Amino acid sequence: MEKLLCPSMMCAHFGNLEKEVNELDEAGVDIFHLDVMDGNFVPNFGMGLQDIEYIIQATQKPCDVHLMVNKASDYIQKFADLGVEIIYVHAENDPHITRTLQMIKDAGVHPGLAVNPGTSIESIKETLSLVDYVLVMSVNPGFAGQKYLGFVDHKFDQFCELKKQYGFKVMIDGACSPERIQTLSQKGVDGFILGTSALFGKGKSYQEIIKTLRQL
Repeated sequence: MEKLLCPSMMCAHFGNLEKEVNELDEAGVDIFHLDVMDGNFVPNFGMGLQDIEYIIQATQKPCDVHLMVNKASDYIQKFADLGVEIIYVHAENDPHITRTLQMIKDAGVHPGLAVNPGTSIESIKETLSLVDYVLVMSVNPGFAGQKYLGFVDHKFDQFCELKKQYGFKVMIDGACSPERIQTLSQKGVDGFILGTSALFGKGKSYQEIIKTLRQL
């Protein structure tokens, strides 16, 4: 199974974003992962709309957006118009999550559901027929560089089983080290959001790192 390797652009060097995007493109990444945070749903801010727009325009690769915001439904059309191919939303703060997922689909974008570490699979199971991607958070959302929360391990087993029924792809976001990529890809996890644990700030070329991760 081919891994989806997805750089988390929140971790990129913003002093030269053009160079970062070009080098990641040349390294053969699959999807650019763009985090949006409002300082309310999560206690942090990021990324800027102008940065997101620039990255989408600077690459031919697909881009996704992870909306860690309150009232995500208010922003679906805006990001669809910018050209993202996947929009991840959270059920934890949305009483009408099925409507929001349908809005994403109606906007011509792949709907994705992000699942916080403390959220049970049972509580979101009814939505799985509506999603193309499930983003399992293995850290609390909002900050880069956190430690992996081991109690989420069982979710990967369960979602990899459920995807056979529903047809979605299983993704991991948070503390995604090379060792974890190897273990989880063998379990059937499809995609990996790459931050400081595997890709950024390693002193090696992105090309070299991505090639190594592909071979795991």
